[in-house]
Amino acid sequence: MESLQKAKQAMEEVILGNEEVIDLMWVALLAEGHVLFESVPGTGKTKLAKSFAKVIEGDFKRIQCTPDVLPSDVTGIRFFNPKTEDFELRVGPVVTNVLLADEINRATPKTQSSLLEVMEERQTTIDSETIEVERPFIVIATQNPVESSYGTFPLPEAQLDRFLFKVSIDYPTIEEDMHILTTYREEDPYDALTAQVSSEEIVQLQKEVKHIEITKPVYTYIVELIHASREHQDVAIGISPRGMLACMRAAQARALIHERTYVTPEDVKQLIPYVFAHRLILTMEGEMRKTVEQVVEEIENSVSVPVEFEAAKR
Repeated sequence: MESLQKAKQAMEEVILGNEEVIDLMWVALLAEGHVLFESVPGTGKTKLAKSFAKVIEGDFKRIQCTPDVLPSDVTGIRFFNPKTEDFELRVGPVVTNVLLADEINRATPKTQSSLLEVMEERQTTIDSETIEVERPFIVIATQNPVESSYGTFPLPEAQLDRFLFKVSIDYPTIEEDMHILTTYREEDPYDALTAQVSSEEIVQLQKEVKHIEITKPVYTYIVELIHASREHQDVAIGISPRGMLACMRAAQARALIHERTYVTPEDVKQLIPYVFAHRLILTMEGEMRKTVEQVVEEIENSVSVPVEFEAAKR
């Protein structure tokens, strides 16, 4: 765990003012999930992904998504080599530890769907040959909300459901901007970034996450939140069983990062906005009245937090 804390601190020296975002990335990695970032250009999403790969000593691959990117550009292809007079397999960028799908909503639906298998099953199939992806493995995707109407293709529900979190990155505060200017004045701290935790340690921590204890009140809290999402009057499609399991695993990962052997309702409560928002589909009337974020807040407030959590907070 000491190496994990060092890795987080090293990233915080490069990605300034985004401690919560960095925490969420570590939660996603230990929960074996994926992250979708949404923000305007220039807020450090690519550097965040590259820094993440660097501190975990992992391979990093990037796909710059555009409408002309093909599924074979993502997964790989079997091509005929005239020198050997035989077909050879050339794997795509999905065979890595950290995969950045930059501006994923610029890719066509067919290309987006090429990521479904590897995100869910940690494997990719090329011409009936299945290739396993080494762990740890995480997909970090980005999309730009201000260009949603210019040659982009919104991610379908099945794709969104495979992301553990959707995280919006805001502009830095005045103090953070000042810190960025002074820190980056002479050199880029990314250049001095070194590996702090090995891939083997990450895989071991991922195994430990599954043994984090969850009490019955916390199970009940999660289930009630899930059902509240399905029964909300403004929701057409609520949280699926996959989303429910993702919520549980993320809460376990958060508990481990905070050096606890058990999950508290606070772990669940803190992660709800990032787990729920991109999975909910509002009704037509609901979209006219409220934002998804408002609906998530209503769902959260409609479910009582277990009593022992309230007592612990006092």
